[in-house]
Amino acid sequence: MAWLSASLSGILLFLGIALLAVEMLVFGFSSFILFFIGLACLITGLLMILGLLVSSLTVAFGAVAILSGLLAVLLWGPLKDMQNHVDNTPVGGDLVGHSFILSGDVAPGQTIKYRYSGIEWRVKSEQPLPAGTEVEVIVANVGEFTVASVASKEA
Repeated sequence: MAWLSASLSGILLFLGIALLAVEMLVFGFSSFILFFIGLACLITGLLMILGLLVSSLTVAFGAVAILSGLLAVLLWGPLKDMQNHVDNTPVGGDLVGHSFILSGDVAPGQTIKYRYSGIEWRVKSEQPLPAGTEVEVIVANVGEFTVASVASKEA
């Protein structure tokens, strides 16, 4: 048991890093529980290395428990707010700006199919566009292009 007391700070540091890694890599930072415990293990291990805490199993368990609770109280709100923040900005990709000639008529509520890059896309528009119109993709969603006339964009 002497080896446990001698290397307790190192074990706590290793355990803290492992718990943080599991929380982020496996759970995707969704539960926070392992995050609080892992952070408490790291802090406790560092305090033991610095000599501010006695290297004993009882002190380690107590410090990890108290620090986990304290960190949960202090960090729960900010972490939850960070997790609930949603960015609604539209994603611009390589497909936005792609131009092509319509093979059929497109109007609101009426779509056609367009094959591009090995995928059959549904093409829709907010205004009526006749076949043969040169269009440009303004929004690319999964399996769907929203297009606008190139001529109306230049005007």
